[in-house]
Amino acid sequence: MPVDYDAARALLDETFRGVEADLLRDQAPTAPAGTAEAFQRIFDSATQAYREAIMGCVLARSQDKSINIRLPYINLGANAFNGRSLDEEVVNPFLQRNRIPSSRGPYLAKFRRSVRFDESTNFGTRDVEAYTSFRDLLAFLEGTDDDGEIQGFLHYLLFLFARLREASVVAVSRLPRISLEQYDAFIRGLMEAQSGGRIPVLLVVAALTAIRDYFGLDWGIECQGINVADAAAGAGGDITVRRGGQVVFSAEVTERIIDRNRVVSTFNAKIAPNEIQDYLFFIRTGGVAAEAQVQARQYFTQGYEVNFLEIRQWILMTLATIGIRGRDAFNRSMISLIDAPDMPRSVKVKWNEQIERLVAA
Repeated sequence: MPVDYDAARALLDETFRGVEADLLRDQAPTAPAGTAEAFQRIFDSATQAYREAIMGCVLARSQDKSINIRLPYINLGANAFNGRSLDEEVVNPFLQRNRIPSSRGPYLAKFRRSVRFDESTNFGTRDVEAYTSFRDLLAFLEGTDDDGEIQGFLHYLLFLFARLREASVVAVSRLPRISLEQYDAFIRGLMEAQSGGRIPVLLVVAALTAIRDYFGLDWGIECQGINVADAAAGAGGDITVRRGGQVVFSAEVTERIIDRNRVVSTFNAKIAPNEIQDYLFFIRTGGVAAEAQVQARQYFTQGYEVNFLEIRQWILMTLATIGIRGRDAFNRSMISLIDAPDMPRSVKVKWNEQIERLVAA
């Protein structure tokens, strides 16, 4: 049975979403039993073909276990598969699309002229140890019919590719001059991207920076790191705006629904101890429960302002208000934040993807 390229693309995309979530949480998956050393060797090798070819093999194995993954040319036998076509149609475009360092393709660079993935190909192979490890990984795939083990193999393989990207340089695309309507689509797309909560925070910080610069405000805008406890960071929220050492307001940026318990705990842990009179929750559409709003009104009677702002709408209204010059300041701030050395490469790729969509439209 020929490999279904659409299904292979979908499997890669779905698995890679899980891999990027692992990276953003700083969680590394475990290599399948007995494969860690072989995986490490093919990723340490200067010959990219081994790690790229193994991806096509695992995709073929995941779909049809009767395929002989050591025969990547259809003229090699009835149970062979078209490794070059699978690479050109699925694997290489996936690597390119996700900005993962890669070659033009293993079947152009290394595995030409109907080679078999066996000992006979050792002749002329520069990195013999890496090729041996490549064959060891093929043996692991051949030795299991368990779909869960094959999926775990693919997940770990893609994690190593993602980690390879994290060690590379991803050039951040510049945001061109766009209309408010385009900003709406652009921000919506960014908000939908998986970022471990980083992108919503960056959008709010960039908008606050644009307000400060446009109006010439004496604001110091402090933003704590993602996954850093507020108490440990000495902050009242994700973002704190100060003037002359005094807190103007603090803000929490969240993708989760705000319920009453969240408001109460935030008040007790952050607002009251730090005597913050103006506190903002930046939320997604529909991200606040009715009882949370009731609780906020009760705090208002005690002299504390607790308000909820929908991120995308607030940013759009801000950008409309501050005009072209202010929007230029927003663009510069976003690019500076996205291009920070410690920003995960996956976030930079998501940013570039949204700009590509703008340009294509």
